[in-house]
Amino acid sequence: MEENIGNILNNFYEQNILNYIETLRQYPVKLISVILDLAIVIFLFYSLIKITKNSRAWQLLKGIVFLIVAQWLSKVLNLTILNYILSAVMNWGVILLIIIFQPEIRRALEQLGTNKLTKFFGIDNKDLATRTKEDIYKTVIAVTELAKSKTGALIVIERDIKIKDIIATGIIIDSEVSPQLLVNIFVPKTPLHDGAVVISNNRISAAACMLPLASSTDIAKELGTRHRAAIGISKESDSIAIVVSEETGKISVAKDGTLIADVREDALKKILINSIVTKRFAENKKKNNTRITNIKNIFKNKKNNVKELKEKNKNSKEQNK
Repeated sequence: MEENIGNILNNFYEQNILNYIETLRQYPVKLISVILDLAIVIFLFYSLIKITKNSRAWQLLKGIVFLIVAQWLSKVLNLTILNYILSAVMNWGVILLIIIFQPEIRRALEQLGTNKLTKFFGIDNKDLATRTKEDIYKTVIAVTELAKSKTGALIVIERDIKIKDIIATGIIIDSEVSPQLLVNIFVPKTPLHDGAVVISNNRISAAACMLPLASSTDIAKELGTRHRAAIGISKESDSIAIVVSEETGKISVAKDGTLIADVREDALKKILINSIVTKRFAENKKKNNTRITNIKNIFKNKKNNVKELKEKNKNSKEQNK
């Protein structure tokens, strides 16, 4: 039996892998199509796993993979009866798959050719700057609602310096930024209202997080613990903290260790957009432009060098004549 398995593997290696490698040697251009083919298959396989992982289909897929492996092993080990039964099951498997996955297949076909196709594969076609602006608007809406009801709140927006140690002190949420969720978190006497919400990578990462407090000499005596925590986190990182006072309902913003008190809705939008979107993405654009310019200069220098070399060769030929 061991010799039989060895012969099967050897024949497969010679007939498929070696022949394929030889074909690529003769026609190297085919390597591009092979790489493209593999990339598409890997992407589709990854997308399929991502779509089905948190659904009922995930368990069914694992069962299908088990049947495929069992059928292959039964063929290799010459288990004729088992292989016949599994082959029959697999033949009917296509029909069963269409019946079982009918809702998912229908949804996928409906989304073909629409702008929802990218979302189906987990790709958001909005650029990062646009999504960040939308999250800022949602956060401002939530903060304004909290201010109207005089509900105390503390929201920290992470920028370039990561604050994973702060996120680890709270309760992980990992949700899209939503005004309703932010307002609901800070409802008094709920489990998550005490502490800070951290927004990281365009998501609400955690709630009830503990922040470092600034010393009492850094702020006015009438300001409370939330304001001290906001200044503390803005000093230890480049994060921006938004505070809603429980007593007055006024909004304050802590940035770079400085507290801007009594901020209106429009002013809050401007501060957040200028600090998070404009500054950050302007720097990234500048870096990208610099890289593109450097690449252009490299190609230009190479072109000039080739031109000079051709001229030298031409001159040397003329001198030899």
